[in-house]
Amino acid sequence: MLRRPVMWFQVGSLLAILLLNAAPARAQSKLADRLLPLIAGHEGKVAVAVKHLGSGESYAYHADEPLPTASLIKFPVMVEAYAQAAAGKLDLEKQVTLRAEDKVPGSGILTAHISPGASLTVRDCIRLMIAFSDNTATNLVLDQIGLAATNERMEILGLPHTKIHAQVFRAKTSILPERSKEFGLGSTTANEMVRLLELLHDKKLVSPDACDAVLSHLRECDDKNRIRRFLPASVKVAQKTGSVTAVRTAAGIIEAPSGPIALCVLTSENKDQRWTNENAAEKLTADIAREVFAHFQPAGATDTKPADEILRLGSQGELVVALQRTLNARLKPAPDLSPDGEFGAATKEAVAAFQRANDLEASGEVGNKTWQALGALVWKDAPVPDPSAINAEQLPRQPRESLSGPPLVTCKAWAIADGKTGEVLWSDQADAKLDFASTTKIMTAWIVVQLAEADPKVLTEEITFSTAADKTGGSTSGLLAGERLSVGELLYGLLLPSGNDAGVALAEHFGGRLAKEQDVAPLESFVAEMNRQADTLGLSDSHYANPHGLSAKGHVSSARDQIKLAFAALKSPLFSKYVATRQRGASVTGNGGYQRNVAWKNSNQLLAIDGYLGVKTGTTDAAGACLVSASEREGDRLLLVVLGSSSSAGRYVDSRNLYRWAWQQRGKK
Repeated sequence: MLRRPVMWFQVGSLLAILLLNAAPARAQSKLADRLLPLIAGHEGKVAVAVKHLGSGESYAYHADEPLPTASLIKFPVMVEAYAQAAAGKLDLEKQVTLRAEDKVPGSGILTAHISPGASLTVRDCIRLMIAFSDNTATNLVLDQIGLAATNERMEILGLPHTKIHAQVFRAKTSILPERSKEFGLGSTTANEMVRLLELLHDKKLVSPDACDAVLSHLRECDDKNRIRRFLPASVKVAQKTGSVTAVRTAAGIIEAPSGPIALCVLTSENKDQRWTNENAAEKLTADIAREVFAHFQPAGATDTKPADEILRLGSQGELVVALQRTLNARLKPAPDLSPDGEFGAATKEAVAAFQRANDLEASGEVGNKTWQALGALVWKDAPVPDPSAINAEQLPRQPRESLSGPPLVTCKAWAIADGKTGEVLWSDQADAKLDFASTTKIMTAWIVVQLAEADPKVLTEEITFSTAADKTGGSTSGLLAGERLSVGELLYGLLLPSGNDAGVALAEHFGGRLAKEQDVAPLESFVAEMNRQADTLGLSDSHYANPHGLSAKGHVSSARDQIKLAFAALKSPLFSKYVATRQRGASVTGNGGYQRNVAWKNSNQLLAIDGYLGVKTGTTDAAGACLVSASEREGDRLLLVVLGSSSSAGRYVDSRNLYRWAWQQRGKK
């Protein structure tokens, strides 16, 4: 579900609740399925905003929370510079003289490589500020436009959280000391960055010509480790990134075949603070960009842009990588080119050296004659064997498949048990510790159901949704912060649509009364109770890190353990009623007293077939598609768990095939 800011209700706009757009909600859900497992596994704060600038489909995760920008704030600084130029207040051709006192440390070129007294234009300073994140060049631009001007421009554009606080590495220049302490150089939100990119794309940020110039600068940003890292070589990206020790940020427009996509990823308080290509936050940004690109690609679309017939200075892509590897292999001594896919001066020099060695014109460009002289390219780190050797190789074959035994399945592990005794009858990899996604919620519900069976009044207790519950990502019950409903109704919101937010709300509500130690947060206390229950039931392969099942370190279980838990829970008529319910409607009350209706449908498709009883679905990228279910036939009952099926549809095919085989073994028709 798309999240709606709580302030809408504070101004009495009940209409905002009713105008939820179904198509963007579905897009949000699909993007969430791709992105939330990545975000959940990151050790640090994360905010993400995505918008396809053609279709308008979007996704947001903590996207209105202000976070540090690091050098990403240089993008808004450039916007202000071009706005002043468009208004005649700034001459981009004005010559600026570099002084020794202008030099500051950190990223860039001017401080380390350019002598004092050098003269360059304001436009050149902007290019250095964006392309190489030059800190000295940034201060030179700020000297020209004024430090407060960028913040004033962002306020006018409706981006109040986007602010630069001081010049780079000049803390005493801060015009917002408190924000400097909290955020460092600058601050923004993921949504505001995406909005700024959208205005730029629509040429509404400044004049159309100025917008083109700003885009040109952003396309020259030299960061290849974040948004660009896993995208096809032919896809252009207009971007700006930022880095300080515990902060990594990136925002840009991916010029995808399906249309431009605005993306912002902000991270802070990162545990991994390494300055390497494997920094976890930078890798997270690259993974998010890859998944966003894949989500918005039209069905069957590929990177179809052909390689240039001639590779020359400025060429990019996988073919350039192969050229660089091949030149390293063919030339003696080897030029030691970095296979980075960028045809620069060093690659041109190596091409020319190869051409001279082979009596070719030393143009430094690679055309037909040079390709022929190079021979078979070194496409990967090691040469691919000659085709004749590959074609002559006799590959081993496995023995013929047996016609006996259970059916072939796509899942990583499965177990089938007698539903009346709990005894596991057949299994494969049943003790493997695996991610198990939202089947986690069996334990969450089981704890609440036990409390309700001890005291039925528990089901009538009212729960008020917290902001933390509302912001929980992934599958959702669709409730908003401040809305209220009974525990009994929220159990449906937990188990039918697999509401991760409902899991947090229930854990927050009951955690306090389940606490065994003082000064422990309710959510942590509830999770501790989940692990105590697991110990009591003998779930030796299971450990719970949260009440919903989003991927987390150490959050694992096994097919055998899930059988044990389902067997225990299904003894409860109350639990059985919930998991067998196919749809449920409820009424919730919000801040100010408004009321609205919600409807939940059970995600378990087996319930549409007679003879199936439940129990719980689960899906994340890490876990694959999971299903815990029960089936009855001729007075007999079986329990079945599949973990790690290849797809949502695959878990149902796996389950039905295993049930069909198991019932045959039991002599059922």
